Amino acid sequence: MRGLIFGGTGMLGRAVVREARSRGHAALALAHGQADVTDRERVLYWADTFRPSVIVNCAAYTQVDDCEDNRDHAFAVNDEAVGHLAEAAGEVGAKLVHVSTDYVFDGQGEAPYGEDDDTGPLSIYGASKLAGERRALSAEGGLVVRASWLFGPGGPNFAATMVRLIVEGHTPLRVVDDQEGCPTYTPFLARALWDLAGLGATGVVHYRNREPVTWYGFTREIASLFQKAVEVHPVTTDEFPRPAPRPAYSVLDVQRFEDLTGRRVEPWGLGLVEYIADLTQHPRRAL
Repeated sequence: MRGLIFGGTGMLGRAVVREARSRGHAALALAHGQADVTDRERVLYWADTFRPSVIVNCAAYTQVDDCEDNRDHAFAVNDEAVGHLAEAAGEVGAKLVHVSTDYVFDGQGEAPYGEDDDTGPLSIYGASKLAGERRALSAEGGLVVRASWLFGPGGPNFAATMVRLIVEGHTPLRVVDDQEGCPTYTPFLARALWDLAGLGATGVVHYRNREPVTWYGFTREIASLFQKAVEVHPVTTDEFPRPAPRPAYSVLDVQRFEDLTGRRVEPWGLGLVEYIADLTQHPRRAL
């Protein structure tokens, strides 16, 4: 396969490029400065120049709280720009793989969300990502992969923030314990994206790592990987208000992914051990 990766220098984009090249695929990673996805002409130019068989969209405006005050920008990047990518994929006969989010759900469920369950985003971010899904699915053979709680090397994320706070001695940590989801290690997600692309999967597929946990529980696992004792205290969402509401429960059902690939999703704990080992050896990466 020949992959063109938009948002290719971000946290997920880097993992996607590494995974592609490890499989012997030609892969071109485009940074925002090279190809702003809101610029239709630049998107079409790169697709026509590189002639990919697969376009992977890792570009997104993911600052959930900032989206509340920047609605137009959120929809420009997370929605309208996906239309440019769908158009580009159609022009060169490429498959479009678009990464979406668990935040398209309202979090009121009590069982893992399936691909066909009703959506109901609570935030501008979630609404803009849901709108982008519809554009991605307009492309022939388009694939939308919903994922959750991403962490990994090469970009800001919750785990990196917790590591920085621990290293700097900001304890006890107070972390929300009434939001439940599934952390997802970006190298594992990158593997999943290329597996699905290679299988010719279409429509919506859910992917995340196992098992479900709260942010508090996730932080306790992070803290347990340090030699020194780290206090972690649970708090409620109401005690830690944010501009954008978060779903209380956003566990994704990954049965379709496991049926398609013939394998289970990976445990996030394996990725966390690898990631924390890297951060503790190179603490500046958590800054």
